Amino acid sequence: MAVGMLEVLLVDARELRDRHFWCGLDCLIPCLNETKAPYAQIQYGAQNQTSCLAQEEGKKRVWNEKFRFQVECEEEEDDMKNKVVLSTVEKHQFFPDFLVGKTTIYVKDVILRGMEEGKVVHGPHKYRVVRQDKTYSGEITVTVTFIKVFFFSSTAILLQFCPFLNYFRCRTFLVFPS
Repeated sequence: MAVGMLEVLLVDARELRDRHFWCGLDCLIPCLNETKAPYAQIQYGAQNQTSCLAQEEGKKRVWNEKFRFQVECEEEEDDMKNKVVLSTVEKHQFFPDFLVGKTTIYVKDVILRGMEEGKVVHGPHKYRVVRQDKTYSGEITVTVTFIKVFFFSSTAILLQFCPFLNYFRCRTFLVFPS
């Protein structure tokens, strides 16, 4: 079994548009307004994390937030462990939060390359946000990084190469059996 850490850097989003019916109390036509307060739900396998609300910077919504997921590669691979699913959700004060759309990032090649090379950075890349009706609702910028973790008994060693100083930085942490 190979083990590593998958790091997802949620950078920003552009032109996210919601499409629901509550523009205001007297509005009965569909809204195509730019989302004001989106957040993201990130899923890798059975692991889920939620971002904070994005900050508005001009036409962009900015997060610059990192999420880390534990990766365990088994011989029999699960399709859920080959992808990261980002659900972009608009936060509402008086109504239920509304799903703007989803983005799927396939990470199998990043993980396989990372197992060989030790560390792989993929991105930043722009991905389309897709609504439930399969239309596009803006784009989201994400960087995916995989770092291989080496195990010795109950201690894991995470090696990171520091290019500025031309050496490997070693981080050690205890692993508790689950």
